[in-house]
Amino acid sequence: MEEMRNTRQLQGESGQTDREEEIRKRLLVRLELMGAVPDERLRECIDEEIVTENRKAPIPLEQRILLRTALFNSLRRLDVIQELLEDETVTEIMINGPDCIFVERGGRLFKSGKRFSSKEKLEDVIQQIVSRVNRTVNEANPIADARLEDGSRVNVVLRAAAIDGPAVTIRKFGKTGFSLEQLTDTGMLTKEAAEFLKESVRERKNIFVSGGTGSGKTTFLNALSAWIPSGERIITIEDSAELRLQNLENLVRLEARRSAGEGEREITIRDLIKTALRMRPDRIIVGEVRDGACLDMLQAMNTGHDGSMSTGHARSAKDMMARLETMAMMGGDLPLTAIREQIASAVDLMVHLGRNREGSRKVETILEVQGFDRGKGEYRLKGLFERKRENGELEKQKG
Repeated sequence: MEEMRNTRQLQGESGQTDREEEIRKRLLVRLELMGAVPDERLRECIDEEIVTENRKAPIPLEQRILLRTALFNSLRRLDVIQELLEDETVTEIMINGPDCIFVERGGRLFKSGKRFSSKEKLEDVIQQIVSRVNRTVNEANPIADARLEDGSRVNVVLRAAAIDGPAVTIRKFGKTGFSLEQLTDTGMLTKEAAEFLKESVRERKNIFVSGGTGSGKTTFLNALSAWIPSGERIITIEDSAELRLQNLENLVRLEARRSAGEGEREITIRDLIKTALRMRPDRIIVGEVRDGACLDMLQAMNTGHDGSMSTGHARSAKDMMARLETMAMMGGDLPLTAIREQIASAVDLMVHLGRNREGSRKVETILEVQGFDRGKGEYRLKGLFERKRENGELEKQKG
């Protein structure tokens, strides 16, 4: 790991050297003749080519080690971004074309100095990523969401929609999930708020987590899941599987699917929610709602599946209530008042997360939804916890 974190002397800040590229081309010719080979045999071939190259002009030992890793990553893994994926300090990778790669560390953005050898190589890596999860991305369908084997979220936009070349954004997830105790230690919430949320999960409250991009919604949902009592049957529904629910044995994970043509039918979040209702769930957890599937989620919460959870994008908890209304209206031709009553009946708690300029994530608000007042045309909301601007502390509200 330490050698992977060091700046590759052989490659430098400008990208792959001509020497590395020449070796890679020779290896591709060999592999084409050999056919499919296991990883160990590939490493042997790489070592043989490095020995040959070393005879032409000596290569220092440290550079040979780096060269071996770079060639293997290029041929069998995800090329120059493999090092970034293995760097635990990197939380996000942003590829703006083959020559421009940024990373996020500690909530701040840095240019990595790495680059792909060509647009074609970047496109090869993209196809490698999406094909692993049965997704398709091409000039006709240039936008795709996918995930890596470790659950990291991937968004791809090809040149048909991205002017400066393929754009790839990878949101990394840690190898192990955070507990509520760990999130408390980081200052994301107080011990009192954590204990309240633990009890709410055990009492089967329906919880909706809102926040902006990168505010930690998925991480928070994973932490809450650790307090679901054992013995319950849980169904998770996601556009791209990212949740890592903790300590649950009776768990079924469902994932949406885009149509890839040739008779392959699209499977939507709405389809999966309807299917989940026939699978005898105790709780349904929808990773994120973005469209008319919101109405199906609300109806599931209102039909005996207490303790269900979901997340959504919004600037505040109250804004999230308005977004839920809009999305539910996309899902069915219902009067606004009926939709508001559905929301008020379905959602027990709204937890809103925020992210400050330094990149730290915080619980900003916890609201209790107590119903809907038809006469006033507004929700009855009770503030339970709120982070004060004066001191930055999450405080329990009185009354």
